Formats: sequence, C-alpha cells, structure tokens
Amino acid sequence: MARQPDNKSAEKSAANFKSDDSALIRELALLLDETSLTEIEIERSGLRVRVARNISVSAAMPANFQPAYPASAVAPAAPAAAADLAKHPGVVPSPMVGTAYWAPEPGAKPFIDVGSKVSAGQTLLIIEAMKTMNQIPSPRAGTVTQILIEDGQPVEFGEPLVIIE
Repeated sequence: MARQPDNKSAEKSAANFKSDDSALIRELALLLDETSLTEIEIERSGLRVRVARNISVSAAMPANFQPAYPASAVAPAAPAAAADLAKHPGVVPSPMVGTAYWAPEPGAKPFIDVGSKVSAGQTLLIIEAMKTMNQIPSPRAGTVTQILIEDGQPVEFGEPLVIIE
C-alpha cells in the first residue's frame, strides 16, 4: 500500500513511484520468496510500501478421528530423563524418523499397553515414514514397562520408544 506524503518533493517522488510501483512490488515479493520472510516494508522519500503474504498452516485430521487413549495416558519424559532412558538395557529405539502410532488405525485397539507381555518379533507400534506404515517389531520377549511416546507423535532416529523388561 502506498500512502501519499504531505510535502511537494515527496509528491513528486510519489508520481515517479507510481510508474515503477509494480516492478518494486514484484522485486519485494521475489525477496520474500528468496528469504522465506512473510512480510517486508520499505520507506523511500516519505512513501511506505509493505508487501506481506498470508501463510496458514493447519493439520489435517479426519473428521471421525478419535485417539486410542487420552493424551494424559502416557506422560512425555523430560529431556534429561529421556537421555537416561536411552541407556536403559530394555529400551527399544526408533529405527527411523517418522510419526509413531500405537494402533493400526484410529480408534483401533493398540498393539501394546503398559504391562503387556510381548514376544520377540511381535509388533509394538507402527511408524509412518514417507506415507509408508512400518511395523516396529519387539527385539526381545518380555513385559512392556513403559511407553515413552504419545500416539501420533513425531519421532527421531534412535529416540527411545518403549521399554521392555
């Protein structure tokens, strides 16, 4: 948007600006793209030009989505505790980056619960990576003592997921 200044020299500038305004706006828009900014504003000879773009990010969720457990069912571990858990002998680390899910589909029974007895090779959870659902098998038999992630939580490579004792 351009605003008209009050003095004569600025008005002369404004007349020159109008002939170059589309080129300037295009240049500013290109600068927005190159720098990943959402808005930029400049002022020359009393004229102010602001170029902005609206970027709205929303998470798409199916209308009928219901989590398998309430969010309070598993408390996320503190960063210091997570480091200690990574060294636990029964930890099952994430083999990939992706989004972890407790069940094969929303609303379905989870693969495991705290206290579940699991056998080697049994599916503990799934991790979605690049639109592919990857089953994460148990590396050993035992009892699930802790589930360290929330359903639908993004996970990193090597991040502790479950503890089996």
